[in-house]
Amino acid sequence: MTARHDLILVGGGLANGLIALRLKQVRPELDVLLLEQDAAPGGNHTWSFHDSDLTPAQWEWIGLLVGCRWAHHEVRFPQRRRTLHSGYASIFSQDFARVLRETLGNALRVEVRASQLGPTQVRLEDGHTLHASAVIDGRGVATSPHLALGYQAFLGQELRLTQPHGLSGPILMDATVAQGQGYRFVYVLPFTRDTLLIEDTHYVDSNQVDTSQVDRGRGDKGRLDPQHLRDNIADYAYASGWQVQAMLREESGVLPITLAGDVEAFWRDAHSQPRSGLRAGLFHPTTGYSLPHAVRLADRIARLDDLSAPALFDAIRREALGEWRRQGYFRLLNRMLFLAGRPEQRWRVMQRFYGLPEPLIQRFYAERLTALDKLRIVSGKPPVPMGEALRAARLGSPHQIRTAK
Repeated sequence: MTARHDLILVGGGLANGLIALRLKQVRPELDVLLLEQDAAPGGNHTWSFHDSDLTPAQWEWIGLLVGCRWAHHEVRFPQRRRTLHSGYASIFSQDFARVLRETLGNALRVEVRASQLGPTQVRLEDGHTLHASAVIDGRGVATSPHLALGYQAFLGQELRLTQPHGLSGPILMDATVAQGQGYRFVYVLPFTRDTLLIEDTHYVDSNQVDTSQVDRGRGDKGRLDPQHLRDNIADYAYASGWQVQAMLREESGVLPITLAGDVEAFWRDAHSQPRSGLRAGLFHPTTGYSLPHAVRLADRIARLDDLSAPALFDAIRREALGEWRRQGYFRLLNRMLFLAGRPEQRWRVMQRFYGLPEPLIQRFYAERLTALDKLRIVSGKPPVPMGEALRAARLGSPHQIRTAK
């Protein structure tokens, strides 16, 4: 008799890993199998989020994964420098992999490649076929003609310094650096008194990155030459007065930023295949951050009585459609960031945003903006030319945006 699992999760990234972990915590009787093509789940990533992105109940079960947590963070712009007194946290992929191994045991299989999958079965490259009541595809962003995307491309290095760096919290955006063909900033996470992560980050159009590497954390970045980004990091460390003793680790990636799309057509193309994470379009539309969405989806799936493929597909699709409707305002802001004004001046959009009240900024990152928040963000003198801002706001379809670019 062919073995049949309750659930197979294909791809051991953040979303599927959290689904497996949550189900093991609250429904240990289920037969859940997590498949990862690499040697360890989670890849080579640092996932970060704001404290206020999660509810206290979510913190209770996600907290065991958190590697660093800070009480405040800082932003820097040419005409504004500000410390925000709200918490920020990071999860490291090595901790994520360790917890999954300890929790899942034999229910985690690594170095296993899927050649084909459907709602209830997975065909492996070795010829074996696995069966389940449902299969969730969590293998990262799927390119779609129904979505118009920009990208946040980055390369980061974890460095050990010869002396303490002097930071007490992260620098989430340092846009005082030289700009380029899009918004650029440096992101700094201090882990210990003499180790930190420095990431050189660029908001760029699709023709400036190799989009096949979206969230893969590796590979050629097209026009963003990796060596140039490494040189930028070295220059930033030198300008900050930090002398590097050793480079401990390097990570890179490309995160999607949503501009417009036909979400109904996007989900029709899924052909009833349950999806998770970035593949389901579940991420913050402006930052690309996906952890809060992944936590919410894991909780939602853990509460479902019916884990059959049709029920899972319907539940995840409804979750994604609901998020899409709520994110319309963010997509409008993204179009102004990517399509209005000269690329080297787009930092002004974020500089103006960080002059707003701190509770509003927290609600922005948590995707809980009020009607008054939305009005306040766009009121006053715009940081980009008014005509270009209005033109970008009117672009509502992927075709219009591709033509405008």
